[in-house]
Amino acid sequence: MSVVRTKSPASSPATGSSRSLPYPPWLEHAVFYQIYPQSYCDSNGDGIGDLPGIISRLDYIASLGVDAIWLNPIFESPFRDAGYDITDFRKVAPRYGTNADAKRLFREAHKRGIRVIFDLVAGHTSLDHPWFTASRQHGANRYTEFYHWSRDMWQCPKEGNWIHGLGPRDGSYLANFFWSQPALNYGYAQPDPRYPWQKSASAAGPRAVRRELVSIMEYWLESGCDGFRVDMAPSLIKGPSDSKVLREFWQGIRRHLSDRFPEAVLISEWSNPSEAIRAGFHVDFMIPVGPAHYNHLFGCWSQIKGDHREPHAYFERAGGGDAQPFFDEFLKQYQATHGQGFISIPSGNHDFARLRHGRTLAEMHCIQAFLMTMPGVPFFYYGDEIGMDYLENLPPKEGSFFGRTGSRTPMQWTPGRNRGFSTAPAKSLYLPVDHRKNSPDVQSQEKDPSSLLHSFRRLVSLRRREPALANNAGFRLLHSGYPLVYERTSGRRMVLVVINPRREPATFNLTRPARQAVDLDRLDGTAELVTGKQSLTVKCPGLAFGIFLRKK
Repeated sequence: MSVVRTKSPASSPATGSSRSLPYPPWLEHAVFYQIYPQSYCDSNGDGIGDLPGIISRLDYIASLGVDAIWLNPIFESPFRDAGYDITDFRKVAPRYGTNADAKRLFREAHKRGIRVIFDLVAGHTSLDHPWFTASRQHGANRYTEFYHWSRDMWQCPKEGNWIHGLGPRDGSYLANFFWSQPALNYGYAQPDPRYPWQKSASAAGPRAVRRELVSIMEYWLESGCDGFRVDMAPSLIKGPSDSKVLREFWQGIRRHLSDRFPEAVLISEWSNPSEAIRAGFHVDFMIPVGPAHYNHLFGCWSQIKGDHREPHAYFERAGGGDAQPFFDEFLKQYQATHGQGFISIPSGNHDFARLRHGRTLAEMHCIQAFLMTMPGVPFFYYGDEIGMDYLENLPPKEGSFFGRTGSRTPMQWTPGRNRGFSTAPAKSLYLPVDHRKNSPDVQSQEKDPSSLLHSFRRLVSLRRREPALANNAGFRLLHSGYPLVYERTSGRRMVLVVINPRREPATFNLTRPARQAVDLDRLDGTAELVTGKQSLTVKCPGLAFGIFLRKK
């Protein structure tokens, strides 16, 4: 058992603050909702989701109680990597609408108290971007050093994704991910003297690229955007991802933006919150990277055998998993970041299998309770609020290799044609919809008070009104086995959370002087607290949870 107690900072009002915070005050209670735009809602019948479609669903999004939405890239692109290969950072791709539609989205979302966060692909562009077209020309020009080019086609380091023979420039370029995503040149933390074309982050070329990045961010913030989730944030400065040069790079951008846009949020795809928040980000994710992270809880890439995953994940009905490796890492990150920024344990995203895959809705209720009662900023992937499933064996679409296609299917609004996503013929849809028996949809779950959708709304409401469940409230892990037991605290308020994601009942004894326990919001009506003279016993049936308010 690991026990860590951390005092939570005093709460600040929803707007404004009488004290200095290292993050925008609204993040203390924020819940985010991620939207994959091409799969959310199609307004014009072409089979692809768009900004007007998202606008048409804002009332639904507001009904969830979330505070902000994060959109995957919506900018002009050849879509070799689903929009993560951009040709114009200041222009909305025509398939999604126009810049005017983006500004209307900002206005309409703000009317409903919802902020809009854009995905910022800061590290690379498309091969077709005008910057790269100019950079690959023979002879010097303004964009010659906007990308990483070796001196000639054969001279480049062995490490890295170097692409040869594009021409007419005599050199190889460095790609960040796919070959079609040339890396922008922000410099090197430690330039190698063997390769004189490697420049420091303070050289003229890297400084010019940085100015362009800041200008792009300012353009959208001035248009009404509320911040950015930065794709591959630690990859911009080449070299060690924990280098002082990289931290100073992001810290400088953070200071610049905070002066002009103090409410704007910076969220990183770093997967190392202690480094990311130290570098100036407000939020970083713990996602399936490394042996002691997210996979120990959910097994997102594990093979499903019968009713369990191999290897076992903690959140599965077979009950064979071990959550302690996750919490060892989480507690380390939590201690390093608490009061300075936020960790996010997301429900999923566009890059790994949905949590519902291989699970029942009862199991999803337990996962939902966990995600909505842990410290940090919750991020829910579209459709997870109703328990959308992963579709297996779909072919790649716009670069969605590595099995990612099945997590990007259309939002399921109704039980009818195309699940309410689009009026287009089924063969014209961006991706096929899930028409399997018992596949969930919003309309059906709206009618069922016990549905996952209604549970989601109750948990968001509970998190919002209970100070001890705020994003910055304190955390203490009491038991990492079955059931999972932890406390959240704020001032004199204490909330006890009990979750048993396996099918067999579980009991845990807290040996301490008895404290009065009052049921705060027993969503499934099954978990129990039994008080004795010197102990408190938690009794939790299988696939159940309980949330209790306890007086100190």
